[in-house]
This record gives sequence, structure tokens and C-alpha cells, in this order.
Amino acid sequence: MSIFPSHWDPADDYDAVKRDRIVGVIYKATQGASYTDNTYVDQQHAAKAAGLLWGAYHFAEATDVEQQIQNFLRFAAPDPDELFCLDWEHYGSNTMSVSQAKEWITQVETALGRPNECVIYSGNTAKEMLDGADAFFGSRRLWLAQYGSTPQPQESWDSYWLWQFTDGVYGPSPHSIDGVGPCDINSFAGTPEELVEQWATGSAGPGPRAPRPPQPKVVAVKISAPNGVTVQVTVNDLPSRRFRRAD
Repeated sequence: MSIFPSHWDPADDYDAVKRDRIVGVIYKATQGASYTDNTYVDQQHAAKAAGLLWGAYHFAEATDVEQQIQNFLRFAAPDPDELFCLDWEHYGSNTMSVSQAKEWITQVETALGRPNECVIYSGNTAKEMLDGADAFFGSRRLWLAQYGSTPQPQESWDSYWLWQFTDGVYGPSPHSIDGVGPCDINSFAGTPEELVEQWATGSAGPGPRAPRPPQPKVVAVKISAPNGVTVQVTVNDLPSRRFRRAD
């Protein structure tokens, strides 16, 4: 499992968090064009020191997208082994639009050199704002926020990658994690080892390498023979070649 804290519910003991079968932490880094979470760095260091996986999320707004992108990249600056996420949820009249979400995701992935690796956190917002199956969103991992017992993603996704099943009050148990208390908790439908493998990139690692093309065989042969004599040379499985000294 993983947890989803912010400055509202930071952990005070990440060793206890880990003992409670938590594998990773996805923490609020930024919001909108300028907000940064002043507990982020200390929590990041403490979680990693305890051996937990780390991820950063940006809380989306309808404000200038370029400023939001720069705010996240400048402050969170996720390492290659860290998950990064757009928290796309309802925020009244300041809810990020579909086109803004696509722009944020595309530009952040490009800046980090990590195409299709952004995790999308959403629930009803995606269901209300996306019209049918959208291949852009469906090609990225969904972190579904839904506190019922039968999670159902928006039709762009066949399934979810993570499921946030409780906010610490509503939804199935457990509602509380040692070292934090009541908080947002998420489940993963695989093993802890699989979650570790998929955490940053969504896959277990690079695909199989293409076969290396056969290298040409280079043979150096020194021939000494009287003028006019033909010499036949055979090397391993190469065809025989005939050479005739003409000078």
C-alpha cells in the first residue's frame, strides 16, 4: 500500500509507517502557480531514510499552466526513481480544464525526459470532464480516488493502477496508518515487489534488448608466393578465396 499525505497530515515516524506495510509515499509538493509545501523536503528525507519509495504531486488549478509547470519542476524536481503526479480534482471555478491538464502533463514529461510516466490522480473529475475514452489519458496510469467498495474508472482506462479507497474517514478500512494516523490510503493490486518495480516508470524495467546485428569478420592475411603462383586461402567458415600475384 501507499499513503497520500500533505502538510495537513505529515508522518511523524516513517519507520512505523513502513512497519505498517506501507511501501511508498506520494506527497504534495506544489499547488497552482506559486504554492510550495514547506513540509515537503523534511518529509522526503525522512521517508527515504526509512527505505520508502517517494513521489511528488501537484495540485492542479485553472491558473496559468506554464507557471504551474515551472513551480512544480523548480520545487519538486523529481529524481528518476521518484513518481510524479498531477492531482486533478474538483476545485470549484478554479478546476483545471482538460486541455490544461494535457498541457501540464505533456510539458512536465518532456522536461523530465519521461514520456507517459505521469500518474493521473482523479475520480469524479475525470468522469465528469472527459467525454468517452480519451487515448491521451488512457495511455498513462490512473490513480483512482473513490471511497466506495466497487471502484470504477472513467472509460479512458481499462483499470486503475492505484486505488485511494479512504480519506481516513470514509471508505473501506483501514482508515489509519501507524506513524501518521487517519490519512488517505491507497491499495495496489499486485505484490510489494511489483509496486517497487513499477513505481517511477509504470513498468518493471526496460524491454528486451534488440538482438545485436552480426559483426563483419575481418581477416588479415599476408601472402608470400612467387610471381604467377595462385594461392587459395580458407579461413574458418568463410568461402575460399583465390589470390594471384601478378607483379
